[in-house]
Amino acid sequence: MSKINLLVIRTKEPEELKRQYELLGFVFDYHQHGNGPHHFASEKDGFVFEIYPLTKSMEKADGSIRLGFDIEALKQKVTEIANSNWKIVSPLAETEWGLTAVVQDLDGRKVELKNT
Repeated sequence: MSKINLLVIRTKEPEELKRQYELLGFVFDYHQHGNGPHHFASEKDGFVFEIYPLTKSMEKADGSIRLGFDIEALKQKVTEIANSNWKIVSPLAETEWGLTAVVQDLDGRKVELKNT
């Protein structure tokens, strides 16, 4: 079985998107590899989540990708998110996968949040 260890998303507004994902509990550092672009990276338990600026050939971010994260204290976190620039697509609900909510980031990506 495989395990995901890296996820890279791109955006026109890296600083703003970083702030959104920090609300989910990610802690980012500012990075640059060689001559590559500066970007934000968060690493925990062997998983690296990176936010890069759009490439020169990209006009907008890919908003079709759907992400999912386990979140501690989900009810409290959704309350915090409701008072931010995240859009709540589906409020907290008990599902067959447990307590979940779906939010949308500034680029239109849907992010499923599940209680850990």
